[in-house]
Amino acid sequence: MADVAVELVLRSTRVITPGGTRAASVAVAAGKITAVLAHDAEVPAGARLEDFGDDVLLPGLVDTHVHVNDPGRTEWEGFWTATRAAAAGGITTILDMPLNSLPPTTTVDHLRIKQDVARAKAHVDVGFWGGALPDNVKDLRPLHDAGVYGFKCFLSPSGVEEFPQLDQERLATSLAEITGFGGLLIVHAEDPHHLESAPQNPGPKYADFLASRPRDAENTAIQNLIDQARRLNARVHVLHLSSSDALPLIAAAKAEGVRITVESCPHFLTLTAEEVPDGATEFKCCPPIREAANQDLLWDALADGTIDCVVSDHSPSTADLKTGDFATAWGGISSLQLGLPAIWTEARRRGRTLEDVVRWMSAAPAALAGLDAKGAIEAGRDADFAVLAPDETFTVDPAELHHRNQVTAYAGKTLYGVVKSTWLRGTRIADHGTPTEPTGRLLERQN
Repeated sequence: MADVAVELVLRSTRVITPGGTRAASVAVAAGKITAVLAHDAEVPAGARLEDFGDDVLLPGLVDTHVHVNDPGRTEWEGFWTATRAAAAGGITTILDMPLNSLPPTTTVDHLRIKQDVARAKAHVDVGFWGGALPDNVKDLRPLHDAGVYGFKCFLSPSGVEEFPQLDQERLATSLAEITGFGGLLIVHAEDPHHLESAPQNPGPKYADFLASRPRDAENTAIQNLIDQARRLNARVHVLHLSSSDALPLIAAAKAEGVRITVESCPHFLTLTAEEVPDGATEFKCCPPIREAANQDLLWDALADGTIDCVVSDHSPSTADLKTGDFATAWGGISSLQLGLPAIWTEARRRGRTLEDVVRWMSAAPAALAGLDAKGAIEAGRDADFAVLAPDETFTVDPAELHHRNQVTAYAGKTLYGVVKSTWLRGTRIADHGTPTEPTGRLLERQN
């Protein structure tokens, strides 16, 4: 340790590394982890020691599903507010979704506009997904070459007119193009025909909304996606899985060698349809929060690896768009700042460990996007950390959230896991829930 120009040493009795949890000292120089050493390792002259006692040192979380909505719909969110919320919640890297901003990230010029807006506002590191639309196949390779991490498409209406869905023919065309240059397609998988034929009863009853987004819509879309991926040997990723009925399809495809990965989200894993009050449209999202028995099966799939990762799908809006009518309210849940404690609260209740949470919320999302410098506490990685007091609790007060609009389905819930501080490349970027000045960088795919 004395032979390395170490600037900072972070110490804890519980450091979560790829090899397990242990007491350790983590040496940092020039924003990188240089070594993970014994807990009592000597601190070199000139280095600063931060000793966190029994608080847990985690790798900074990686959230690959965030709708920042900037530019164009910044009254909904923005890079300044979203990345402050991320930092306060232990997240050190986000990937921004290509829609809900104006313009959407569907050409290189549009990507550059978004990067220019984000550059001075990012409190955490920010990368970007591109969008796959019916008319932009020619733009996919240039976007890939410009550094987007992959491409998002919808198989049913997106909710915004500037981001239309792909039918099966256009899905095949876009997927063939993306596969040709080794890219990744991430998919909102709901079948429009099942949605169109489902009962549509507007009003405040959550049961009516749930019936309007049946599991079969997800199941059919996922089966069709698997078929396309198998035929083309394409790499695909299922976004925000809600239906447990699709899990056997996914498990079989994985066993067969189809290149498919899957995410779920805190709201599907911690909230249930049975608890949603009528009129409480802060719980509306698409696909929807389903029943408790469905949730149990999602947790089983996390445990056995059928579901790879957990990310927020942070999809905010202004409060006026969350009316009491589930048919017309905006569909999206804001949880960027709360994902870690929400998942940890439910994981500990189910006998899972913080090592599991780190795998689902840091290592696996980093691997999905090819963020090789992120997702683990080991030498050579970026010095990105979250410090968590796992046994402390807090009650969610919307007024204390850094999201631009403090509409949340978690209001009033008591959660385990208080994020004491967050570190990006060896710099503290949030302290007891208060973010510092922005030091995040814009990321581009490197491989």
